[in-house]
Amino acid sequence: PLSPPHNELLSDRQTSSSSTTTTTTVPPSCRRSTRYLNRSMSATFSRRHDLNDPTTPLSAPDLRLLINRLESHSLRIKSKVQSYLVAHHSEFSDLFSTCQDAVSRTRLISDDVSDVVELISDRPVDVEIRKVVDEITEKTKEVRLKRESLELVSAIVGICEAVEETKVALRGGRFRFAAERVRELKGVLRVGEEEEGEPVAYALLRKDWSDCFDENNGSMDSRGACKIHGSAVRFELDSSKLRISYQLSVGEITGIALTTVLEAMEVIGMLDYGLAKAADLIFKHVITPAVTHASTFNAVEYSCKTSGDITEQTLKIEQSSDHKTEDVDGEAIYSGILKVVKFICSSLCFGNVTWIHSFGRFTWPRISELIISKFLSKVVPEDASKLADFQKVIERTFQFETALKELSFISPSDSEGRLSKYAENVEVHFASRKKIEILAKARSLMLQCNFTIPRFVQAHGRLLFSSEVCMVSEAAYQLMHLVHKTLEDVCVSSARVASEFYHAARDSILLYEAVVPVKLEKQLNGINQAAVLLHNDCLYLFEEILGLAFEYRASFPSSIKEYAVFADVAPRFKLMAEEVLQRQVQLVVSSLQEVSFFVKLVLCKEY
Repeated sequence: PLSPPHNELLSDRQTSSSSTTTTTTVPPSCRRSTRYLNRSMSATFSRRHDLNDPTTPLSAPDLRLLINRLESHSLRIKSKVQSYLVAHHSEFSDLFSTCQDAVSRTRLISDDVSDVVELISDRPVDVEIRKVVDEITEKTKEVRLKRESLELVSAIVGICEAVEETKVALRGGRFRFAAERVRELKGVLRVGEEEEGEPVAYALLRKDWSDCFDENNGSMDSRGACKIHGSAVRFELDSSKLRISYQLSVGEITGIALTTVLEAMEVIGMLDYGLAKAADLIFKHVITPAVTHASTFNAVEYSCKTSGDITEQTLKIEQSSDHKTEDVDGEAIYSGILKVVKFICSSLCFGNVTWIHSFGRFTWPRISELIISKFLSKVVPEDASKLADFQKVIERTFQFETALKELSFISPSDSEGRLSKYAENVEVHFASRKKIEILAKARSLMLQCNFTIPRFVQAHGRLLFSSEVCMVSEAAYQLMHLVHKTLEDVCVSSARVASEFYHAARDSILLYEAVVPVKLEKQLNGINQAAVLLHNDCLYLFEEILGLAFEYRASFPSSIKEYAVFADVAPRFKLMAEEVLQRQVQLVVSSLQEVSFFVKLVLCKEY
């Protein structure tokens, strides 16, 4: 293929040939010349045709034309480059100067590196530097160890001074200050977190810290706390007085305020030890009588002042001479307990919410259990018609718990509401009590029945699904009468009560299966009337149980219709009747076989 200049040359050649052809004129007189010209034009056209062929080689004229063309292009390029350089002369000057500066700096750096290399090769500076660095590291470690040792000594000295200040404060009666220091030192000395390899001084300091509790008869430990509260809170049995002293004595120190002791105990976390004994004392001698003898309970407050300051508070328990009616709604019980709690909050806890709540944690669970066992459980109605009258007790109970929460005796976040919850569930308690009574009555019927056929038969059981009448025991007859009465109550009771009554009826029937066979075990080993009655009882109970669902299910509350069934219980009694009958048949057959044997033996002797 031809290069672009070659193509351009070819086009120029073709253009020139074309122009030559069009401008050539042949005189008529020159025939030879005309023929020559025609041959030349034919050759020219033939050459143009050959130039179109890429495989055709170029001739000398073509090459000269190509060279001229290239020279012309080269001159144009040189002129353009020259003009560009002239136009950007300043930029190229700056570029060349920058390059010259970089080269000169590179030479300077190379000279400096060469000097350093020569210096290192002549003297081993890196070894000396290594020695200096190692020496600096060792000196730094020594300084750090000395600094840490100095800090440890300073800390030990500070702890010793703090321990000594604590001892002095204890001897001076500054219990709050001493308690705060003891709490701080406990964390610093890590009491109870001893580790192996720690300084011996720590063990000695811990011993000094422990000595702070042993001074003044252990005034700051649990035994000392109980001892202090034992002298601060007292109950005199003879006069029935609860005394709270505000001026205490600890060892040889007198006139210590009760609030100071309580604050100190709170700081070191031993307030519960002191309040626990006071709570036991008050619950036993003050709160318990307020519940058990609410009708005659009366509490009167007295104050003892010295120089205008109250030194003692007294709560006297008196027996009221007024003959009050029976406390059926809990007003007397709740008002008496509330009066005692207010006295404790103001006189013993000094209105401190934390102390009141701590005292309540020790006493409230026992108070609530006492109220439930001695009052609420006893006033639960015995008849369903009286459940509405119990609403007043529920209201009194809710008001009582609300008052205790306002005093912070019970935590406001405590959603248990033990008393209110028990009172609101009165229907369940009523049903549970009735269930226990029903089961007890059913068990008593079975145990008292002797399962013998009396001379004058009174208990007849008519089978529901047949026209027969059979003789049954008094226990079975009365049991079904009790079950029918219980199921009638299910039909007219609320959902919760109906559920308990339904289970009571089922359990009463199952109780017969559990008690009677065990009671008649000896009689069933022989042929007697008890087996006959037991068989009849089982058939009677079987058909009666099958009819219970048809008789009562439609009247049951919708909440128990889904699970109230008796069909699963009936087959048990059918099976028991068959077993008793089969056993009696076997006994009769065995007895007849024995009689037959003896008859044969007698007949053999006669012959």
